[in-house]
Amino acid sequence: MIITISGMPGSGKSTVAGLVAKKLGIKHYSIGDLMGEIAVEKGISLLELSRIAEKSREIDELLDKKQSNLGNAQDNFVIDSRLGWHFIPGSVKIFLDVDLDTGAKRVYQTKRKDEAENISLKKTKENILKRIASEKRRYKRYYQLDYFKRANYDYVVDTSHISAGKAAEDIITFIKRFK
Repeated sequence: MIITISGMPGSGKSTVAGLVAKKLGIKHYSIGDLMGEIAVEKGISLLELSRIAEKSREIDELLDKKQSNLGNAQDNFVIDSRLGWHFIPGSVKIFLDVDLDTGAKRVYQTKRKDEAENISLKKTKENILKRIASEKRRYKRYYQLDYFKRANYDYVVDTSHISAGKAAEDIITFIKRFK
């Protein structure tokens, strides 16, 4: 079984996906980590990389191919990715929601090196809104998709007021019923 986990910035996609994979004893992949690695390699922030990706499909094509290849070559893994549900259509599709304030607080507190522009909570919130707008434009133009549309998913979890562990438990309970 392949599980794709999408969601809002700060919703816990990577953390929850890692917990789900660990509890199920399967591999975990993260497109966000790959995007972060690309940003670090280029010596730019994640926000800057997103702006570049709006103008050139090169970044998205690399990420798209990685996901499609994984979906075709392997089974039994979890991947956290904004568009994993689209590139691996046979997956169990999960969306993690979070309110903007909670998501911004989580992102700010992680102090990731690929998000160095998040110098305050207020700036982090502004950057999240810019990133969401950038991704919405890009995904609409490149794929005619809106990854925020809940109808794209089999299950939605609001992580605003629950732990990553609780979100992972809820997802595993859903998956057991989904089978």
